[in-house]
Amino acid sequence: MRYTLKQMQSEFPNDDVCLQLIFDSRYGALKACPKCGVVNVKFYRVKKRMAYECKECRHQIYPLAGTIFEKSTTPLTDWFYAMYLFSVSKNGVSAKEIERHVGVSYKTAHRMAKLIRVAMNESGKLGFLGAPVQADEVYIGGRRKQSEKHDNKTPLLAALEVGGHVRTKVVSTASSATVLPFLYETLYEGTTLHTDESKIYHNKELEQRFNHASVRHIAQEWSRDGVTTNHVESFFSQFKNSLRGTYHAVSPRYLNFYASEFTFRYNHRTEPIFALLLAKAAKQL
Repeated sequence: MRYTLKQMQSEFPNDDVCLQLIFDSRYGALKACPKCGVVNVKFYRVKKRMAYECKECRHQIYPLAGTIFEKSTTPLTDWFYAMYLFSVSKNGVSAKEIERHVGVSYKTAHRMAKLIRVAMNESGKLGFLGAPVQADEVYIGGRRKQSEKHDNKTPLLAALEVGGHVRTKVVSTASSATVLPFLYETLYEGTTLHTDESKIYHNKELEQRFNHASVRHIAQEWSRDGVTTNHVESFFSQFKNSLRGTYHAVSPRYLNFYASEFTFRYNHRTEPIFALLLAKAAKQL
């Protein structure tokens, strides 16, 4: 059943409820006060502060410290609304859209969007891919010159486990020197790996480490005996269409944030995104 905006606003009607959720997420398992050591101690909300206080020693805990909400004067209800917009969108949420829906300034909306994408970043926190994996690269932004096909474009690598998760990485250049380390830190040794005919993937060490097969797109070969890169190309197509339709243009400086967003969205496509995003946002950065 779809989680609606009406449900979200009913569940989180004010900042007190939002703050309580963050406190419970971070300190709900706390068995004793970190200062006085009293077991099963009660913590009470401090009036006019985003803090909780130990009943015994009056030690204060600030649940927002170290999270994306720290030092923000924007109401938590606005933050939760922005995260809800991210959770229900398939093509991303622009800062202008947050500005319009939430009712904050563009500068605030831009900062909120950036930090929500930071919370979505799972780089280095996920396990290896082991099912049949498709790998490819795509070039984002910039302009092409006739003399240099990908001039001024930023390469984005992806390894997609068929029926599973995807890993992405923004690199300075797409070459064996950048692609191979990415695959080595992403795939289990012995994994079946499908790529296109690019010379980047035709490397003796790679052939020894993985069960590698490729298709020749230059010969209009898109699938052969189960070997294909259609799934990872579909991921790239959705990503590029979203960038064009929602953001229009993305600076290379911020491309990794957008890649993190769409990677998170793909990896949790069958899960309750809003609840996951709240849990991620409540954690220390």
